[in-house]
Amino acid sequence: MQLSDFDFDLPEGLIATRPARPRDAAKLLLAQGGGITDLHVRDLVDVFRKGDRLVLNNTKVIPARLSGTRTRQAAQGEVTANVEVTLLEPRADGCWTALAKPLRKVKESEVIRFSADLSAEVAEIAEGQLAIRFNLTGEDFDAALAEAGAMPLPPYIAALRKPDAQDKSDYQTVFARHSGAVAAPTASLHFTRELLEAIHAKGVEFTEVTLHVGAGTFLPVKVDDVTTHKMHSEWGEITPEAAAEIAATKAAGGRVIPVGTTALRLIESAARGTGAIAPFRGTTDIFIYPGFEFAVTDALMTNFHLPKSTLMMLVSALMGPERIREIYAHAVAQEYRFFSYGDSSLLIP
Repeated sequence: MQLSDFDFDLPEGLIATRPARPRDAAKLLLAQGGGITDLHVRDLVDVFRKGDRLVLNNTKVIPARLSGTRTRQAAQGEVTANVEVTLLEPRADGCWTALAKPLRKVKESEVIRFSADLSAEVAEIAEGQLAIRFNLTGEDFDAALAEAGAMPLPPYIAALRKPDAQDKSDYQTVFARHSGAVAAPTASLHFTRELLEAIHAKGVEFTEVTLHVGAGTFLPVKVDDVTTHKMHSEWGEITPEAAAEIAATKAAGGRVIPVGTTALRLIESAARGTGAIAPFRGTTDIFIYPGFEFAVTDALMTNFHLPKSTLMMLVSALMGPERIREIYAHAVAQEYRFFSYGDSSLLIP
């Protein structure tokens, strides 16, 4: 299974840099029974059936991109330089791992100041990453970060424009609850509260799970034999109540439909070994590619993914490589908008 098997040509003009407004006005490609239907996300109320269960990832994206300055004594006096820092994840010792740009000029023990209230000391530099210790903790840290930070837009959007204040709401789901992600579960960005209420009124149930999406989700696959790729690890939780709800839907013959690849990866992680959904709390590095046997997932709502990405491999596993090539060719021809702020699909094997 070669990396080139998951490649396709994507015109740059189809990369979305802003979401549709309102959220549910985005286009929706419905792939079902060998056919393809062009809809809009708001039409999901007519697509889902009574007894279906949507699995939603309620992670909350933190404004993890920080612009700071470092000050250092030099022969000519005090020298100040700009540093861009992107937070990755908290560590057990109270530090955060982070990326810095430019990294080569950052030194251990120096302080980077991000605002009047927020600063951090560089505790360690190793393997291209920093460990930094902030001067604030708890709610004080959350408030200062919300003020000083910007949303960590994916590289393919950040290359086209800088994040701004609008992204703080655009790049967050309406049901985000638990802070910890540095990337959004983007399929869920299409839902409005009104659409969720309309879907629920039809008899569709919701279950919330948590997977804190890490920056590793954007890491490229660098091996030709994709089966040798090492996945990044992310923290997630499925409560006993959530597992019981999903199990009940399966037992009743309803469809379990994760919204986004993050929710799918989590519920399939929880079913590894036994084939049945179970409570889960911990990290997962599950890698799903063609040949994977799905234990819980009956369909998937997801955006359109990067060529040669692990997410292209995941949707190819669900639908079959040939079927996904057909779906993506249709999406390009019909000018669907791609990636995090783009349009969506509902894939029903």
